[in-house]
Amino acid sequence: MTKHVLILCTGNSCRSQMAEGLWQTLGQGEWQAESAGSRPSGYVHPLAVQAMQRRGIDISSGRSKSVEEFAEKKFDLVITVCDNARETCPVYPHARETLHWPFEDPADARGSEAEQLPVFEQIRDEIETRIARYLADLSNKGLEA
Repeated sequence: MTKHVLILCTGNSCRSQMAEGLWQTLGQGEWQAESAGSRPSGYVHPLAVQAMQRRGIDISSGRSKSVEEFAEKKFDLVITVCDNARETCPVYPHARETLHWPFEDPADARGSEAEQLPVFEQIRDEIETRIARYLADLSNKGLEA
């Protein structure tokens, strides 16, 4: 049975978008990933798209979504990826598990795009490592991933 994960952030433009794409890939069809924001920015950050393309994952068709779109949906797992989202996002009483994985906001990086891109890649890699570790722990416990 497919499991469902919701990844929450404030703007749903960088971290949660990258996490959604990574989870879709790493979950190998056993997970359906969604992402949303407490205050959606209205766009997916171009450098997040570029960082993911460098990993071979296309999130260019993604859109910034509101948490309200998912208010009635049941999730196996809800993850907040920024402290602000943890404080401002609604509680999902139907979630089987809720986790908080704070990551720095790559959109805060300064400099040229060439100087900012490595920051997006670093955060992408941190998110990927955390998701892979979570999925491996599930597998090692003998639970369905």
